[in-house]
Amino acid sequence: MFESLTKVRLIVDFKTLYVSFLAVGSMIICREFEIQGSFPLTLISTAIIFPIVFSIGGAYKRREAALAHYGTIKAHGRAMYYAVRDWMPEADQISLENTKTNLGNLMIGMRDLFTSPESEMKEHEIGVYAAFSDLSKLIRVELRDKGLPGGECSRLYSFKSKMMVAFENIKHIYQYRTPRSLRAYSDFFILVLPIVYGPYFVASSAGYTMYLEYVMPLLFAFILVGLDNIQEHLENPFDQIGVDDVAINAEKFIAGLDH
Repeated sequence: MFESLTKVRLIVDFKTLYVSFLAVGSMIICREFEIQGSFPLTLISTAIIFPIVFSIGGAYKRREAALAHYGTIKAHGRAMYYAVRDWMPEADQISLENTKTNLGNLMIGMRDLFTSPESEMKEHEIGVYAAFSDLSKLIRVELRDKGLPGGECSRLYSFKSKMMVAFENIKHIYQYRTPRSLRAYSDFFILVLPIVYGPYFVASSAGYTMYLEYVMPLLFAFILVGLDNIQEHLENPFDQIGVDDVAINAEKFIAGLDH
């Protein structure tokens, strides 16, 4: 029950109440001055719903792409760990522990980067690239010099390279969002149209019982702002605010390497 209420709060917020107030207030004023009219509902679809749904689709695709690249990093990181464990001529627990530590630092660095404000990106990038550098040194110093064949070292470098490519792709998803001008356009009409449609609410509520006439403007506000909030939560798939965010669980990943 509590979880369901938490999810509802992600959709219904202060902006919902504010737009509801504008819609109902416009209707009350139009009724007081006997202003009414029949406006086409297609204007709502064209001005708000279509742009928001387009933005939701774009944000969802960005989230799915981020998940795919995150999976690539985890898969190649695990493959690198297994290679250190199984490919070495002799068992080397120190190199294995160093690999686990470096992979853990990489995952933690990525989590710190993607869950922090964009203004702190350069600061957290240092830790991520340092972890990649440590993995590179591990392959050259701890593995090749301890007898791992050159071909196998080359394959490990390939794993690390693919991990870096995936990280850069995720970073660009984190940096660049869906078109900001489209978001501003939708926000403008979400505030304006509930007011403009005051005469329509008055005309369409003729014959309704008392207080039931306010259901339509309230539904308009809840639907439009709800869709906008869904898009907002999908916009940044790493901020850990929405229920659909990408969670980088570094501790779980590292703990699962030995299984």
